[in-house]
Amino acid sequence: MIRKHIKVQGRVQGVGFRYTAMGMAQKCSLTGWVKNNYDGSVEMEVQGADHRVDMFLQELNSGKPGGNRWIRIEHLDVKEIPLVNVAREKGFIPKSY
Repeated sequence: MIRKHIKVQGRVQGVGFRYTAMGMAQKCSLTGWVKNNYDGSVEMEVQGADHRVDMFLQELNSGKPGGNRWIRIEHLDVKEIPLVNVAREKGFIPKSY
């Protein structure tokens, strides 16, 4: 089990990125959250089995994450962070600013 904090920069707001990320996370059976930042970036945390988090990150780096041609990721900042108790986190959700 692993948890990663990810900050995504590029064309990631106004193109359905948060909901694309949610679908990808649910497909990989991950928990966590995703939110837009005021600086135009998107921030998220994902938690799950190591290989599933790796699959999620590979999809983000695929050029067209989730098949969405409007998303353009220019930079990913990925850091490992401490796990969250899964009893407190039910699924993968969008957060507001």
